[in-house]
Amino acid sequence: MAIGMSELKKGLKIEIDGIPYRITEYQHVKPGKGAAFVRAKIKSFLDGKVIEKTFHAGDKCEEPNLQEKSMQYLYHDGENFQFMDTATYEQIALTDDQVGEVAKWMIDGMSVQILFHNNKAISVDVPQVVELKIIETAPNFKGDTSSGGKKPATLESGAVVQIPFHVLEREVIRVNTETGEYVEKVK
Repeated sequence: MAIGMSELKKGLKIEIDGIPYRITEYQHVKPGKGAAFVRAKIKSFLDGKVIEKTFHAGDKCEEPNLQEKSMQYLYHDGENFQFMDTATYEQIALTDDQVGEVAKWMIDGMSVQILFHNNKAISVDVPQVVELKIIETAPNFKGDTSSGGKKPATLESGAVVQIPFHVLEREVIRVNTETGEYVEKVK
């Protein structure tokens, strides 16, 4: 189904020249002279690059053939990330580029969302909040907790986040994967 200029909005998924994009910024411009147009920033699902695109009245773009499937992350084999469909036990491999920044939040056995374009896996999404164990952080010293400061902690996935002083090694914390910030300690 073709999408016209008037239907464009932030978050909409579109396809241009066979490449799926998501609109990240959108601005409707009505100059004093001439026809109105839409200036948008669009992010490619394939390589993550953001480009600026101008849409004029009459321009059409297609709706991409995208499907999301819940899969289990198995392991990284040194070259690729291995995932398994828990319903069919079918396995797929994605490269480091396809997985991107979310790799630092993934641990073996975690459930993730894989995005498919025309039945080809193109990207991975992790939950917005994940629970991970702290494997290394500085010990506490008397008086540290009163300052309200933070200390770095290495998580079981390999990510490093800033945590409050009262949180210790081997404790499990919740982390926001979009901002990379500590949310709370899991009780």
